[in-house]
Amino acid sequence: MIDKRLTHMMGKANHYIFLNVFFNWICLLANMAIVFTIAWLLQNILTDGIESIKISGYLVIICVSLIVRFAATLMASKMSYAASSGVKKTLREKIYEKLLRLGISYNEKISTAEVVQVSVEGVEQLDIYFGKYLPQLFYSLLAPLTLFAVLSFVNLKTALILLICVPLIPVSIVAVQKIAKRLLSKYWSTYTELGDSFLENLQGLTTLKIYEADHYKNEEMNAQSEKFRKITMKVLTMQLNSVTVMDIIAYGGAAVGIILAVTEFMKGNISFGGTFALIMLSAEFFIPLRLLGSFFHIAMNGMAASDKIFRLLDFDEPVHAAGNIDPEDADIRLNHIEFSYDVGRPVLEDVSLSIPKGKFVSIAGESGSGKSTIASLIMGAHRSYRGDISIGKQNLKSLSEASIMENITLVSHNSIIFKGTVRDNLLMAQPNASDEALYAALKRVCLYDFLIEQQGLDTQILENGSNLSGGQCQRLSLARALLHDSEIYIFDEATSNIDVESEEQIMDVIEDLAHTKTVVLISHRLANVRSADQIYVLYKGRIIESGTHTELLENSSYYADLYFTQTSLENYGKETPVYAQKSHLNHDEAYRAG
Repeated sequence: MIDKRLTHMMGKANHYIFLNVFFNWICLLANMAIVFTIAWLLQNILTDGIESIKISGYLVIICVSLIVRFAATLMASKMSYAASSGVKKTLREKIYEKLLRLGISYNEKISTAEVVQVSVEGVEQLDIYFGKYLPQLFYSLLAPLTLFAVLSFVNLKTALILLICVPLIPVSIVAVQKIAKRLLSKYWSTYTELGDSFLENLQGLTTLKIYEADHYKNEEMNAQSEKFRKITMKVLTMQLNSVTVMDIIAYGGAAVGIILAVTEFMKGNISFGGTFALIMLSAEFFIPLRLLGSFFHIAMNGMAASDKIFRLLDFDEPVHAAGNIDPEDADIRLNHIEFSYDVGRPVLEDVSLSIPKGKFVSIAGESGSGKSTIASLIMGAHRSYRGDISIGKQNLKSLSEASIMENITLVSHNSIIFKGTVRDNLLMAQPNASDEALYAALKRVCLYDFLIEQQGLDTQILENGSNLSGGQCQRLSLARALLHDSEIYIFDEATSNIDVESEEQIMDVIEDLAHTKTVVLISHRLANVRSADQIYVLYKGRIIESGTHTELLENSSYYADLYFTQTSLENYGKETPVYAQKSHLNHDEAYRAG
C-alpha cells in the first residue's frame, strides 16, 4: 500500500506528512475530551442531580476542545496541501529535466501526448496519494491504538474487541489491491490511447474537414471513448463494491462494540458515563480506516499513473556528449547511413554524402524518399541510425546537443510561430538583439514594409501565426533563423505550400546566404536547387546520383526526368525543352545500381 519509490521523492515534504498525522491526532484527542466531558456531566447528573452540577465548567472544556479541534483541522489541511504541492512540483521538475536530458530525440521513446498526460493529469492524480492517503494511513494506525489505550480503562473487554475488529478493513483493502492495480493499469493505457487520438484529430481537424473524413474519425473516437467508458465503469464498480464491504465491516464493528458496551452496562460492569463514552467513540476505531479505504482507490489511480511517470523517468538517456563543433572545420559527412522508424521498413539505405563547409548543397527527390530524415539525423533528432555522421573531425554522437543547436539552424515548412509579438518571436534567436538588428532581418525577408503598417515589432501574432499568411509565417521563421547567425543552415522544404512571390523572396535570401554560410537545401521542387554547388538525388532511401544541375541534365538522369516533368507541368502549353526529348534512365535500375 506504500510505493517506496514515490515516498523517496517526497524529500523535505515528509515532515508535512507527519505534521498532518500529528494535527489529526490532536483532533482525535479533542473529540475524546468532548465525549468524556459530556459523559462525566451525564454521570454526575444521574448521581447527584442537575441542581448540584456547575455546567459552566463542562462548557468551558467543551468550547476549548472545539477550538483546538478546529485549529488542528485547519492545520492538517494546510499540511496536506503543502505535502502534495511539494511532491507534484518535484515530479514535474524531474519530468522536465528528463525530457531535457533525452533531448530532441525524446519522441523516439514516448509520444508528446503521453508526456502531456502524465505531467499534467498523471501528476495531479498523486495529489490524493500524498496529501490524503499517506497521512491517513499513518493516522489510521495511531488512532485505534490511542482509543484502545484510553477506553481499556473504561472496559478492557469492549476496547479489545473493537481493536481486534479494526484490521478487517485493511484485509479487505489488500484483497482488492491486486484487482485494482490491474484494472487501473488498463484504465490508464486506454486513457493515453484516447488522448493520443484526440490530440492527433484536433491538430488535423482542418484536413479532416477538407476530405470530409471527420465523420469516420468521429466514429473511431466514439469507439475509443466507449472502450474508455467501459473500463471507467469497471473501475467505479470495483470501488463501489469494496467501499460497501468496508462500510459493512466498519459499521458492523461499531455495532458489535455498542452491543458489548450495553451488555456490560446491563451487567453492572460499566457506569452510564463509561457506556456513553464507549458508544460514542466506538465508531472512531473504524472511521479513520474507512476513510483510508476511500482514499485508497483514488491513491491507487495515482499509483497507476505513477507507473507511467516512472516509465518515462526510466528511459535510457543518450550518452552525455561534451564535444563542440569547430566553426572553422564544419564539413558534414554521412557514411553508409541506414535508418528506419519501424522494423522491416527502411527509410535510408547505405546513404553517403559530403557537405563541405561554406558550400551550397541540395538534397532532392520525390516526397517520401528520405530527405527530411537526413535533416533530422544531422540535427541529432534520431540516434538509432547505423553508419557514421561526422561534423568536422568529430562524430555527431560525441557532440553536445547545445553545440549542435548553436551551430546548425533548421528551417522547416512547419516551423512554429508562437503567440505573442513579432519581437518575441525574433528574440528567441538572439535575445540581446537591438530593434535595428530585428528590423534589418525583417527587411532581408521583405516583411519590413508590411509590419511597419501594423505595429512594427509589437505587432501581435496569434497562436501558430494564424493571423498571417503562409508566406508571411515562413518569412518570419526565416528572419528568426537569420538572427541566429549559425555556421550551418538546413532548409527543409522551406518554400512548400506558400505563394510564388514569397517563394521567390525566400529563395533569394537562401542563395544570398549560401555565399557566406554552409547551406543545405532540401526540396522536392527542382527549380529551387539549380544553383546548388552539389545536388544529391534520393530515390527510395538511396542516393542514386549526384552532381551539379547541368551535369545531371546532360546525363539524362532520373533528376533530369523529374525536372522535366515538373517543368512541363509548370509551363504547360509552352515549347518543350530540348533535354526533355532525350531518353531517361529507368529509375528502379538506377536505384538497384546505387
